[in-house]
Amino acid sequence: MGQFLNLTVLVTVLVLTMVGTAYSGSFNEEFDLTWGEHRGKIFSGGKMLSLSLDRVSGSGFKSKKEYLFGRIDMQLKLVAGNSAGTVTAYYLSSEGPTHDEIDFEFLGNETGKPYVLHTNVFAQGKGNREQQFYLWFDPTKNFHTYSLVWRPQHIIFMVDNVPIRVFNNAEQLGVPFPKKQPMRIYSSLWNADDWATRGGLVKTDWSKAPFTAYYRGFNAAACTVSSGSSFCDPKFRSTFANGESQVANELNAYGRRRLRWVQKYFMIYDYCSDLKRFPQGFPPECRRSRV
Repeated sequence: MGQFLNLTVLVTVLVLTMVGTAYSGSFNEEFDLTWGEHRGKIFSGGKMLSLSLDRVSGSGFKSKKEYLFGRIDMQLKLVAGNSAGTVTAYYLSSEGPTHDEIDFEFLGNETGKPYVLHTNVFAQGKGNREQQFYLWFDPTKNFHTYSLVWRPQHIIFMVDNVPIRVFNNAEQLGVPFPKKQPMRIYSSLWNADDWATRGGLVKTDWSKAPFTAYYRGFNAAACTVSSGSSFCDPKFRSTFANGESQVANELNAYGRRRLRWVQKYFMIYDYCSDLKRFPQGFPPECRRSRV
């Protein structure tokens, strides 16, 4: 355990060095509650946000800014107890039929059984690039940080600064990659008991409602887009001058070891290994999916 904690401290230092000066703001300044009426709340002077779900409705919010590359961090504490049938989604997305999207979705479960962390990447309206994981902790007991690092070279999904997934740019293989459409941050808590838990076999227990997820600690070191003009955090913008060097820093030897550890012990589904789904051969980006 001591060795793991020391390694966690090391990766934290490396990641903070990578992102430079991040900016953060209150939820009042950075986000709009978009649906669910009173079920979404901002409190503690804008430092905390909660979303709730009951039999009538779920709730959601979105960022006021649009982003084109950067690192986005959010701390979440998920629905506790019997969360079967519920989905807490936290993602980046553009709009329209050819939208881009980068997803974290947390699929609830019965009391005492683990959440499933579902990830996906959409480019030009096409997704179906799912990887799913169990977590190595209880995500309902405390806040944990879920991060997206989005660059022209790759997308890295991180949990508490540990990389769990890398989606590389494989445009040279004819695979679209999200790099032209600015995206907003979205989050929602909603009922999906037709599929979320054991393929829909376990339904939402409405006697446990309302279900509530909590948010804090939003940070972004990113490029924002507004009215056709863009602004990049100076420290983030400077890393584009030496992109390959920066990519190496983001996923160094230690980060690759942590990634392999997560994928060996906690990954429960990878579309790049699903022979039944792809009997004629895996998608071309799967050739580059190993780190």
